[in-house]
Amino acid sequence: MLHAKGPLLTIDVSERTATTETIDDVLEGFIGGRGVATKLAHDRIPYDADPLGPENRAYITSGPFQQSQMSFTGRMNMTGLSPLTGGLLSSNAGGYVSRNFADTGYSAVEIVGQSDEVLAIHVTDDGVEFEEVPELEEETVSNVTEEMEARHGLEDENLITVGPAGDNEVRFASVMTYDSRAFGRGGLGAILGSKNVKTVSFEGDSRPDIDIDEIQGDVHRDAATSDDPMKRQGTAGGTAFINAEFSLPTRYFSEQHFEGADKIDGDAVEEKKYKKGACSMCAFACKLPTRDEESGLETEGPEFETIYSFGSNAGIDDLVSVMNSNEQCDQFGMDTVSAGVVVSAYLAANDEFGNTELVEELVEKIAYREGDGDTLAEGIDRAHEELGVENWSMKGLEFAAHDGRVLNGQGLSYAVSNRGADHLYGSMLSLEYAGEVDPEGLEGKPQALIELENQNAVRDSAIYCAFGSDYLSDERLETLLDAEKEEFTAVGARVVELERHFNNKRGMTRADDEDMPYELPSFQEALDEYYELRGWNDDGTVSDAQVGGAAASADD
Repeated sequence: MLHAKGPLLTIDVSERTATTETIDDVLEGFIGGRGVATKLAHDRIPYDADPLGPENRAYITSGPFQQSQMSFTGRMNMTGLSPLTGGLLSSNAGGYVSRNFADTGYSAVEIVGQSDEVLAIHVTDDGVEFEEVPELEEETVSNVTEEMEARHGLEDENLITVGPAGDNEVRFASVMTYDSRAFGRGGLGAILGSKNVKTVSFEGDSRPDIDIDEIQGDVHRDAATSDDPMKRQGTAGGTAFINAEFSLPTRYFSEQHFEGADKIDGDAVEEKKYKKGACSMCAFACKLPTRDEESGLETEGPEFETIYSFGSNAGIDDLVSVMNSNEQCDQFGMDTVSAGVVVSAYLAANDEFGNTELVEELVEKIAYREGDGDTLAEGIDRAHEELGVENWSMKGLEFAAHDGRVLNGQGLSYAVSNRGADHLYGSMLSLEYAGEVDPEGLEGKPQALIELENQNAVRDSAIYCAFGSDYLSDERLETLLDAEKEEFTAVGARVVELERHFNNKRGMTRADDEDMPYELPSFQEALDEYYELRGWNDDGTVSDAQVGGAAASADD
């Protein structure tokens, strides 16, 4: 099976040392990306580690597709013990850093320990340099980029960076690259912030030689010639359809239709778009560089999840306000979904829906943990009682927009996801929006969800973009990965199982899957079926023997 190549680089920021080791057995068994990082994290992070302590480890990994010239592959993965959920969590980001990372020759970078000074870490194929940068503490993402370019000629495409939110250990702080692309969900930025790592750069000329089938050219051509409307409006293009036909969470989930959606939907965003935007090697070019001519505000987006979190859910129909919130989150380094949900909760608690000035003020206060922002920086799971609002999170992760009260299969996906209420982990929404399955009810959906979870784990390991799924058919993936579908989806199943086992060791059980803010039809029966099909215990746990089997399989 096709897999990433190259050693693991371990960077100990406590000791300021860097060492390499061969991990060929892990690469062969887990492809790359999320798979490799999950295996390493499962085996090397103590089960009782403090997510914000020196025992936690941050993994940065690429996959074999980052050695291709194929569209949808300008992405890479990060994995760690989430400060928000308390469980193992992976996130991936687009942009241009993945090729520069690959040029270092490493398949994975592991950051351990805790520095006593704020650091910039420079990774090249010649080694690692540590630069003390206390003057950059609490600087915004773009300011750090400007400083690294002035000092070292490094550009945004070479860097992963945390903003003030990461420095201040906001539990949903993101790691940014290309200034506007985010390893968004779960607080990976707080991990780097806790280690006093401000930015990491990658450059070199040692990209591993991986032979990828020429069918990659067909994928690239199809991406270039497609007339997919997402090229014009990104995910924002789904706003009107979802609002009209399904459910757009509104005013902190109290309503399911937003009367002002036409002012912030895909057409409105497209009117603000002033040029094309893409990720490395991608001809699909679905990104949304936008500009408001009157104010001069420029940002990239908003995408649909930001339209929901800072728009409908906050009772705001002012697109420029949503754009501004998007840009604030990029500069401060915060997940727009979690940030928007906690801000919307505050608006609900204080009867302030639609107050754009208050939203702008709250986003900054969260990033710097000032006043009420300190409470909101903990996330809704920890803050909801003080605010006096309902807890709209699963396993500590704030809900994405796609409403499980209407899309019942997506509701089940949120419930069992090891990552929490994230829409891309299982993506049942794709089947329910398309009408391939009835959105109502859970009959037959556990099996479909398992297949999607396994496929998505492979996607995040290879690595390719979720938007490439329509272009990377099973047949094409079999050719590109040089394996039958059953073989690579089995890898995906092992990744999901390792995540679940690690989280079980930290105390997560069926009770965490059941802890939802709404009811689903025949939910308990669906949980039983899901666990049975996975081969897990009735309480939602994975036995040590099962994981031993997974590990042995990976080592074969």
